[in-house]
Amino acid sequence: MQGSVNTRGRASAPGWMSTRRWLIPATALVLVACSKDKDIDKPAQLPVFNSTLKVDKVWSANVRDKHAKPLRLGLGLAVEDNRVFAAGHKGEIVALDLNTGRTLWRTKTKTALSGGPGVGGGLVVAGSTFGDIVAVGAKDGAVRWKVRVNGEVLAAPAVSERLVAVRTVDGKLHGLSPKDGHEMWVQEQQVPRLSLRGTARPVLTGDLVLCGFDNGKVAAVSALDGSVQWETTIAPAHGKTELERLDDIDSTLRVSGSDIYAVGFQGRIAMLALDTGQIWWAHDASSFRALGLDESAIYMATADGEVVALRRRTGTELWRSRALLHRRLSAAIETDNAVVTADFQGYVHWLDKATGAIAARASTSKVRVSNPPVAVGNMVLVVNDIGRITAFRVTPVGGARVAPAIEAPASESSAAPATGAGGTAAAEQPAAPEPAAPAAPAAPEPSAAPESAAPAAPPAAEPPAQPESSPTLPPGTPPAPLPSQPTPDPLPPQPQTQPHPPPSL
Repeated sequence: MQGSVNTRGRASAPGWMSTRRWLIPATALVLVACSKDKDIDKPAQLPVFNSTLKVDKVWSANVRDKHAKPLRLGLGLAVEDNRVFAAGHKGEIVALDLNTGRTLWRTKTKTALSGGPGVGGGLVVAGSTFGDIVAVGAKDGAVRWKVRVNGEVLAAPAVSERLVAVRTVDGKLHGLSPKDGHEMWVQEQQVPRLSLRGTARPVLTGDLVLCGFDNGKVAAVSALDGSVQWETTIAPAHGKTELERLDDIDSTLRVSGSDIYAVGFQGRIAMLALDTGQIWWAHDASSFRALGLDESAIYMATADGEVVALRRRTGTELWRSRALLHRRLSAAIETDNAVVTADFQGYVHWLDKATGAIAARASTSKVRVSNPPVAVGNMVLVVNDIGRITAFRVTPVGGARVAPAIEAPASESSAAPATGAGGTAAAEQPAAPEPAAPAAPAAPEPSAAPESAAPAAPPAAEPPAQPESSPTLPPGTPPAPLPSQPTPDPLPPQPQTQPHPPPSL
């Protein structure tokens, strides 16, 4: 399974944390790796497609990590006030102009950064492998303060003028003062003996701090004193082995009005009430990546490399694309006219929001992209696992056309490019760490497009409408109350037609 591959890649811990709790998972995963290498699913080859979006590379930049290795840390991108902020494992934090990529300032913290940056309240905050939290000024990059929380940070802190919320791998959620970094409160959830390497990023909304944990729970904590307001188990762990019982929530929660959307690994994707944590609907799913969210749909990159669109109100599936199966995708994030994800070979893919068909593709480099792309207007920003930042501008094109050839980065691979029926190269395949399987079919197109106007999320004053069938709730969770004015659920999309095979390669 792709999930087991990701589990092995993410469950390892750095040497300084070689405690008993981490040694047991590491040993177990090594044994699994040795016994199941021959069963690893091979990534799908990149299919030929008709391009409906034009993608132009605008600029590129680097966080100066000399001789950096792809560690798949929580070092993503943050955007505020037309500035792009990034951090490198060698300790550098950089601010770039959004439109040009020009460097505005660079700060060397001399700290092995592993999670961040988070931006807010005039601060840029990042955490380190050794539990150091560093805050610099967003305008000038000057170091404001530095404290230690004694836990590795693998996700960006959530930052506001009132609070800096930091999640560490030991199951703790820390509330720090934005003025000097002193600890105001701390909350803790139990961490299973075996868990994925990674943590969810905290989310600040109103007077609450929301976060997912390795035990499959979502908790809401008071931003003022750290008291737990509610906690909900998305899916209880099940299975006989510790690998089967993994159900981490490592993805950032998405909040829209009075609704929360969460997904867990080997668990479920669910919609919760912000004020109580009540589960309104839930469906089986497995993902450790952040969710995309717009007015009508949720977009998810699964642990196996499928991209799925669900109706926000009920969780009804709208479409499912298997064109990028087992390509170890980043989060699937939403833009105005597409869903964007990136893969282990550094390719960025744009999928049509209505059908899931691939609409465009671009190459950054041959290095994996683990952290979520960032969409700002018609621009998409991507940072790969060694700190190379690329900005793309996306515009619609008139009429469908065959996607132009994509030049792969220089490599020692001698693989021939994939060609369409006319012999035109569609994309050169860079050397992959494992052999590629035969080309996967293009994403199926439904015979009837999804409804153009899906119902909006329920207003804060009323609970959302119930789905057609009541989901199975975790043990101990009270049943959802019936809405006072139920809204009829829209009809699901029409059955999909069989996918057309790609042209002979």
